[in-house]
Amino acid sequence: MLEVAGIDVRFEGVIALDGVSLTVRANQIVGVIGPNGAGKTTLFNAVSRFVTPAAGTITYLGRSLAGIPTWRLAYLGIARTLQGLGLWPTLTVLENVVAGAPSRSHLAADMLAFRRTDRRTDALREEAMANLTELGVADRAAAFPGALPHGVQKRVIIARALMARPSLLLLDEPASGLSAADVSELIELLRSLRARMAIALVEHHVDMVMAVSDTITVLNLGQVIASGPPEEIRANPDVANAYLGQTVVHA
Repeated sequence: MLEVAGIDVRFEGVIALDGVSLTVRANQIVGVIGPNGAGKTTLFNAVSRFVTPAAGTITYLGRSLAGIPTWRLAYLGIARTLQGLGLWPTLTVLENVVAGAPSRSHLAADMLAFRRTDRRTDALREEAMANLTELGVADRAAAFPGALPHGVQKRVIIARALMARPSLLLLDEPASGLSAADVSELIELLRSLRARMAIALVEHHVDMVMAVSDTITVLNLGQVIASGPPEEIRANPDVANAYLGQTVVHA
């Protein structure tokens, strides 16, 4: 699905990523962890074409992403959520989710404003409701984001990403700010989504990453210091050292 090979990213001479590689296979969940400043989000930004690597290659389904504008990724089957929620406060939950659909028939203006209803916009709304139902928040479709708990808003942004019908879903800190119960539900959701897409997630909630991931890549200071299945990462002393001696993984 996704092959990142030896990428370097620099910001004004500062090395943010140094020879980083990552592989995501079909129907696989890959976790990316590491301390603050390790380069996790920069890696996602490189894949998402927000930043351009100084070296290395990024390919998706065998196709190089070099030169591909960010807005084209949804048409290629790549969807992403950001650390911030990014929900439009003046649109309802349903409208926010519909707005996540790539413009499939030059419907962008109609899709956002709902100024006319026709067969095509009805189909988008039905698809959005189906995604909200899958994420257990269909009853909040008419609400505005600001009135919703943080955990519900997190589900809404995932529902919006699903409107791209992705084969690769990039999740940036999906568990941040969630309760223990919400995290448990998120784990089950990701496991169910894996049946139809690959998922890569950047996350500080290490126990969640251990529970849900097939493989894990650990970054520190812009470099990969470990990569493998969760049981190998648990036993790797370099991972504990990267977290400044904190106990970050559990048997």
